[in-house]
Amino acid sequence: MLVFLTIAPVGRGESLSEDVAAVLDLIDRSGLPYKTGPMGTTIEGEWDAVLALVKRCHFLMRERSGRVSTCIKIDDRVGRSGELERKPAALEARLGRRLER
Repeated sequence: MLVFLTIAPVGRGESLSEDVAAVLDLIDRSGLPYKTGPMGTTIEGEWDAVLALVKRCHFLMRERSGRVSTCIKIDDRVGRSGELERKPAALEARLGRRLER
């Protein structure tokens, strides 16, 4: 399963990098495969492990801010793993070229 996750403190100004870095540190230390981008992070793993991590991330941000906005998008496909790499590779194969990352 893939989960696209964005978490942000509300009302803390324009620069959120310190808070986001704390959450990314937690994700990195989880041992689950992930890719981060400019608008969020995609995490791959089994349902219980990924959602437990999402919960830990949300509550870590709650320790840092009285109000938190968390958005998750789930792609749950039976019998699939390695989707973080497979999906972009499938698009590149269809296009016949490597995409910028």
